[in-house]
Amino acid sequence: MVIILCVDLHIHTTASDGSDTPGEVVEKAVRLGLRAIALADHDSLAGVRAAQQAAADFNLEVLSGVEVNTYFEGQEIHVLGYLIDPQNDEFISKLAEFRGERLTRARKMVKKLKQLGINIDFDRVKELSEGGSVGRPHIARAMLEKGYVASLQEAFNNYLGAGKPAFIPREKLSPAEAIQLIIRAGGVPVLAHPGLVKLDPYLPDLMEAGLKGLEVWHCKHNPLMVEHYYRLTQKLGLIATGGSDYHGAVHDTCNVLGAAVAPYRTVQLLKAAAGKN
Repeated sequence: MVIILCVDLHIHTTASDGSDTPGEVVEKAVRLGLRAIALADHDSLAGVRAAQQAAADFNLEVLSGVEVNTYFEGQEIHVLGYLIDPQNDEFISKLAEFRGERLTRARKMVKKLKQLGINIDFDRVKELSEGGSVGRPHIARAMLEKGYVASLQEAFNNYLGAGKPAFIPREKLSPAEAIQLIIRAGGVPVLAHPGLVKLDPYLPDLMEAGLKGLEVWHCKHNPLMVEHYYRLTQKLGLIATGGSDYHGAVHDTCNVLGAAVAPYRTVQLLKAAAGKN
């Protein structure tokens, strides 16, 4: 019998817009029998150490990771960074800058919502972030609490998604710039959920900037997308990664840890790319 060790390399915690603490994520990963996980909180490495400490007594490897939001030709593009040096001053400083921009953006979105007759309190949005990186899901949760929407997804579909009335884009950082930033911090850059964006024609440019992988397995990738992007990784010599994009059970989507996984071989390839084998 062949046992395939699985890894979930795209997980959010309370360090950004997830609803589980790093420790709770580790507990669930252990129960699922996952061999490795990576936290990929938005613009934050804050949960990594706590998760690694929680996993110390188990046969569970916790990789450092982050998800950086960028903007390119009308699309919000997410770039994952793995095995980043948590002591890299430039990277830590940039993440702090990004989190500050998130606060400003969230404040502007709350103001736009008020102009639409949706009165939520910005302080409550910050409370819902529990000290982590503030994002649109926290605004959506505040809207849900006050009965303006029936679900978090409705908040995005009608108000907070790209092109919707309360949406404010983040245009400061390009995907190529995020890739370079991750590389300078000793990390491995991977394009998140490529099936949800239209970047295939630009992959050669991103590879020239230093892109090392594509997130092939994702909770919102259908089988045809998985096949397409797996073949692309083989053709282009990129690492095929995967993860559930888990945000916690309170979310409407991406709410099942381990819903999308990659083989443990992915971790080995990421380590080799980072020179950490």
